[in-house]
Amino acid sequence: MTLFEYLGVLISVVMGLGITHLLTGVSKVIQHRDTVRIYWVHIVWTANILLYIVVIWWGLFWWSKLPEWSFFEFLFVTLYAIALFLLAALLYPWDIPSDFDFMEYFLENRVWFFGLQAVAWCIDVPETLLKADMGLRDLPQHYLFFFTTMFSLCLVGAFTRNRRYHGFFAVFWLFALLSYLGTTTLARIAA
Repeated sequence: MTLFEYLGVLISVVMGLGITHLLTGVSKVIQHRDTVRIYWVHIVWTANILLYIVVIWWGLFWWSKLPEWSFFEFLFVTLYAIALFLLAALLYPWDIPSDFDFMEYFLENRVWFFGLQAVAWCIDVPETLLKADMGLRDLPQHYLFFFTTMFSLCLVGAFTRNRRYHGFFAVFWLFALLSYLGTTTLARIAA
């Protein structure tokens, strides 16, 4: 087992727990579909965060080229995984009562959800720059624009209850990330 494989176990477990929480939440919604009030924006964010975790998990493979690890690098990548898990955990409560309103739940948690998402984007900047600086991955051309846009929209999302904005941002986020993936090398990792 390589050092990266050893260190990656904890990161994989944390990210896997985030995916598990999202899928468990979706299954509970399906089971209680007749009594809970579903909010389409919440469903889109579920897909977004699931995609976000998978993309970051995939992108962490570039770290496998790093021959030596410091505790700081390991802690930093682990904090990223923790932030992603918390994003997943904020989308679904541990127990969903039969009369649950997902729109109200989402809007009540928006400050934490988008604040934590802004923190995750802030972790992404040094993580991306470190990979570029260490020669593990080239810095994508439009990374700064992508980060600035997503970070700014997260801040607005944290402070507004406007349902139109939240609908726009949920859909925009999905298309922006897919577009970004299509134009960067993140979609292709050479072993």
